[in-house]
Amino acid sequence: MISQLLNTADAAKYLTVSKAFLERDRWAGARVPFIKIGSRAVRYRLSDLETYVDSQVRHSTSDTGGLA
Repeated sequence: MISQLLNTADAAKYLTVSKAFLERDRWAGARVPFIKIGSRAVRYRLSDLETYVDSQVRHSTSDTGGLA
């Protein structure tokens, strides 16, 4: 199965966040899954971004996303 790979700029556009947000996320522990190709290239699978977005659904501002 071939999955579309996005660079940081394209992934940021898809998520409507800044590139800096994704760069900080990778540095801080990567809530948004990424792939490292070689020593420098960072890519994001579109399917992983969709899964991440789905996992962020909340039903109130006090909902922390934990199990009820």
